[in-house]
Amino acid sequence: MRISSKGDYGLRALFDLAQHYGKGPVQSEDIARRQGIPINYLNQLLITMRRAGLIESLRGPQGGHMLARSPETITLRDVLIALEGPLLPGDGTREDLVPGVPEDHDLIDEVWSELRAQLEAMLSRTTLDDLCQRKRQRAGSVMYYI
Repeated sequence: MRISSKGDYGLRALFDLAQHYGKGPVQSEDIARRQGIPINYLNQLLITMRRAGLIESLRGPQGGHMLARSPETITLRDVLIALEGPLLPGDGTREDLVPGVPEDHDLIDEVWSELRAQLEAMLSRTTLDDLCQRKRQRAGSVMYYI
């Protein structure tokens, strides 16, 4: 699995928006500056994320971008699939492969399947809010919800 700059920068942009959730629209120039993302590239990513339903955008001088849903409901899996597509190839991606020893082929396919399941499980249980909580913990200002 390889995460491209598209996935990395997109996640960083959404993390930035999660940190400003509920405070109104955030301008792309501010996200780019804080996260070190080239503005033109960020604007392309924002379009992709808006089409995927992850963010909403408002035009005008008071406009900007904001999460379409609360940070607790957006998982890292949601983000990476929207930006990168499937995380690992699915079963049967090498249909041109005709193994002489099918058992070997099946064993390797099982490994990929197990890896995909573990990766997707970890990304599915980690939300943008979890990242925000980690940042607050590192800063020493933990917020507990009951």
